[in-house]
Amino acid sequence: MKIEGRLARWLIAFGFRLLQIWARTLRYEIDDRAGIVDRPVIENYIGALWHNRLLIFPLVLRRFFPQRHGAALISASRDGDLLADGVQRFGYDVIRGSSSRLGASAILQLTQVLASGRDVVITPDGPRGPAYELGPGIIFLAQKSGAAVLPMNLEYSHCWRLGSWDRFIVPRPFAKVRVLINRPHRVRPTLTPEEFESERLAVEDAMMELVKMR
Repeated sequence: MKIEGRLARWLIAFGFRLLQIWARTLRYEIDDRAGIVDRPVIENYIGALWHNRLLIFPLVLRRFFPQRHGAALISASRDGDLLADGVQRFGYDVIRGSSSRLGASAILQLTQVLASGRDVVITPDGPRGPAYELGPGIIFLAQKSGAAVLPMNLEYSHCWRLGSWDRFIVPRPFAKVRVLINRPHRVRPTLTPEEFESERLAVEDAMMELVKMR
């Protein structure tokens, strides 16, 4: 069923409010291996988070990184239309495109955001997966922009798993949320497909280091 117009706007507003209330019941613990929480912004990053951890991530950013601003890459699909509206309600800009197939326009826009001193956030296995498999787009962006990739993850003490391709995770009320931030990973220039694949696997491994719950 296609949801659009006034009904879509109402559902987004209701969901946004419900998520805010829900998130207030959660307890947070942070593992900041990058040393950037509560620090002045001296470098901007390409934040990387697996797609199935996305639900409360905007709230985590606003809670722990109020001094950082930027944009999120959101799928150009119909479902992405609703998600983009929700993300903008949290105060973040939105760039439309696929994390696995970043087109020239999306690459240019994301590079401009990074050049302006702001961060970008990408779910590099979205929007269709496979889950926990890093698409090449984030590597292209890191090489073009020179910005380091910042692997991030959210782990929950109690949660529900949906029946989607990535078994999307919904934290239960009053769960403990562990926010993990790995050290920034700077992607090297590459000349051959083999070198590129080595860099892709290195970033994927840096992200998987943080994952406890598959």
